[in-house]
Amino acid sequence: MTKQYHPLTEQEAIAYARTIPDLFAPQAELDCREIGDGNLNLVFHITDRSSGRSIIMKQALPYAKVVGESWPLTLDRARIESEALQLEGKLCPNLVPRVYRYEPELALTVMEDLSDHIIMRRGLIERRVYPLFAGHIGHFLARTLFLTSDLGMNQQEKKLQQKRFVNPELCKITEDLIFADPYYDAPTNSFDEAIRDEVEAIWSDSDLHLEVARLRHGFLTNAQALLHGDLHTGSIFITEQSTKVIDPEFAYYGPMGFDIGAVIANLLLNYAGQEGWSPDAESRAQYRAWLLQTVRGVWETFEREFRALWNEQLVDRMSATPGFQDIYVEQVLRDTIGYAGCKMVRRVIGLAHVADIDRIDDAAAKERAQRLALAIGKALIKHHRSAASIDDVTRIVERETAAR
Repeated sequence: MTKQYHPLTEQEAIAYARTIPDLFAPQAELDCREIGDGNLNLVFHITDRSSGRSIIMKQALPYAKVVGESWPLTLDRARIESEALQLEGKLCPNLVPRVYRYEPELALTVMEDLSDHIIMRRGLIERRVYPLFAGHIGHFLARTLFLTSDLGMNQQEKKLQQKRFVNPELCKITEDLIFADPYYDAPTNSFDEAIRDEVEAIWSDSDLHLEVARLRHGFLTNAQALLHGDLHTGSIFITEQSTKVIDPEFAYYGPMGFDIGAVIANLLLNYAGQEGWSPDAESRAQYRAWLLQTVRGVWETFEREFRALWNEQLVDRMSATPGFQDIYVEQVLRDTIGYAGCKMVRRVIGLAHVADIDRIDDAAAKERAQRLALAIGKALIKHHRSAASIDDVTRIVERETAAR
């Protein structure tokens, strides 16, 4: 099979899999399915019929599937994703899939199959409870963010690493779809006519736009740490005992709060979506209470472990100045809350929505969920700079819920 770039067929994926040492027996009967349901890639699931052993092969496409070949994308994002996964694997070995091989000519990454897990978004829609998730993802965030920052690594090495993760094309998607398009009548926007009044109010809300401009500027300029860049519940495989973070193709050096905020936003989008998924008010209140407890747990685990890393592994002498740690963590919290709000607004108005809300069948329940998500998102954005603790998030969510 030629290694000149071309999108693979299922048979070519099988042929390539046979070239990887120590994965499959020479005469193994292999089955392959293309299972990608995202916007940017082909994903092949390859299984040995006799042993049951399986792998995932992910190939970047040179365009966004959601739009077509009129939206070209760099294939270098496959290298960025592979290198990010391998780096995250060193920092958090149990929280990302193992990478077996990266093939640059084909923009192809071969990795561990996680079919014994499910996508977390699906699990939340099914109202499953994951008692270890907050601890797992908080640990992942603390280690990947601290240990790739100027706090946790040599500053010159960090600059060289930052150069490897310059990711302008995928950052451009974020800059437009999250921090610009939802706030005016952009052609990429997609929303239900039932909420047009709320959307148009957002388009004319200059106070909201000012806060989004501040947050956008931080995303553009604040190269704190290596981010996953797209850390939503569709990028997490999960069981009750295990959490695996996947798909870091948006990885780049940016503000820590963007990753943390993305996790929190997606928990809160599901919170809003419970308008359509919970069978009654009591069960809805119970599941929402768990979601808010999880939001709190994510931040508290992150903060506790981040501060411990600072106290034990800080490499920057001046950052040891008394009081600076508190200032730094407070700013990360405020960024987290603001970015969470931006993520929520985008997922209701912008190009790519979330199944937590979009797949609600009942039109009235769906509209209630959309309006609640927008209300929470707006409030998080407007109040992020005055936040003092994660309790502010809980208070905002509970207030906006009670007002509806």
